[in-house]
Amino acid sequence: MHIGAAMFFTDYSMTPAELAVALEERGFDSLWAPEHSHIPLVRTASYPGGGDLPKQYYDVMDPFVTLTAAACATRRLKLGTGICLVVQRDPIQTAKLVASIDQISGGRFLFGVGNGWNEDEIANHGTAFATRHKLARERIEAMQAIWTRTEPEYHGEFVDFGPMRSWPKPVQVPHPPVIVGGAYPWGAKRAIRYGNGWMPHRVRKHYADVGPLVPEFRKLVTESGRRVEDLPITIWGVKEDRDALLGDRDLGVERVILSLESARRDVILPQLDRWAALIQAVA
Repeated sequence: MHIGAAMFFTDYSMTPAELAVALEERGFDSLWAPEHSHIPLVRTASYPGGGDLPKQYYDVMDPFVTLTAAACATRRLKLGTGICLVVQRDPIQTAKLVASIDQISGGRFLFGVGNGWNEDEIANHGTAFATRHKLARERIEAMQAIWTRTEPEYHGEFVDFGPMRSWPKPVQVPHPPVIVGGAYPWGAKRAIRYGNGWMPHRVRKHYADVGPLVPEFRKLVTESGRRVEDLPITIWGVKEDRDALLGDRDLGVERVILSLESARRDVILPQLDRWAALIQAVA
């Protein structure tokens, strides 16, 4: 089982290059960067974590910029969006961003995607909250066409374009894995429909731990006609707990993600040093 780490990169955190090098040196598998374009000051949407929205949500840098910096500083570390808000991005331009970072990183990009909870932020991009899931599917399908075809076209309800040419193509074939974030069962079903992996949070309001739902997810995969091995699981919200990590490993979880605070190296590096020993224990 692999262990990755995520950080909201800000102007007061470690830099992406600093953190990426530190992770690679300590045996981490991947670095993940979240996305929020902005936070409206008048909000009706509640923060899923409860309480006030943390400051780093307002301050976070663009994930494609930060992950490119991380890619240039490392050789083996995988680089993931955790998550990219595709309902807030143009699919043609985003397809080029994904292909470009996959080229620059030598095929190390992981395209973590999600459909978002912040209705107010989403609305500012001209997206209707009620139909965002269908919009996301069409945009991802359109990007998959752009990555894999010489003259792609796509015709859907929300995304519609005729034959085009767009390069570069990704290094990874057929394209970087589309790892779909979201809770069980609806996020899991979206992953099965158009993804290459499922990425739930450990805890959600309707379950205390996603672990017991892993067999249910695999049952859905099999019933859909897809192969379980083609939809690996990445779980967010891992704790510094050896027994819990071994439990995830024994469940066959592909990867777990540690969320780091937006802090400088003097705060973060001692945490990573402790995790380095846990990585060895669950490898």
